[in-house]
Amino acid sequence: MARVGLTADRLTRAGAELADEVGFDQVTASELARRFDVKVASLYSHVKNTHDLRTRIALLSLEELADRAADAVAGRAGKDALTAFANVYRDYGREHPGRAAATRMRLDPETAAASAGVRHAQMTRAILRGYELTEPDQTHAVRLLGSVFHGYTSLESSGGFSHSAPDSEESWTRILDALDALLRNWPTLPTR
Repeated sequence: MARVGLTADRLTRAGAELADEVGFDQVTASELARRFDVKVASLYSHVKNTHDLRTRIALLSLEELADRAADAVAGRAGKDALTAFANVYRDYGREHPGRAAATRMRLDPETAAASAGVRHAQMTRAILRGYELTEPDQTHAVRLLGSVFHGYTSLESSGGFSHSAPDSEESWTRILDALDALLRNWPTLPTR
């Protein structure tokens, strides 16, 4: 019989908190069972295994991040939307480093297609419409922005910028200025 009070949702949320404490890669079903003072088998009524737990954490994190991003960019356009969107990623990474790492988990195609990752891509493309990019340049720009936002957040959270000047806040502002300038002046390929 399943332990009273344990549900897939409760375990997922506790796993997300654990990820923020110890790192996403350190989250295991056995570590979560220790936190609840239950046997690992008690969790398996709710989650299949560690991979399933991590997938659930990734889906929760993508949903939380998409909700924040949607609120931040509502009614904004151009650089204002880009900056709001970028700041959501950075702030989320600072507040929830383990969950932010979970958003980068590779999901199987079916799970990914049903996840909030689709909303992230749609919001990014909506922001890019303000820069009048067409395909395939829009896809290149989506990849660029994702790389910058995730990369900067990862480096900053690991202390990569803490011991050098200028401070990371100034760099972040300059990077967003540079991204805006690049998107407004996207290079065109020479015609053949």
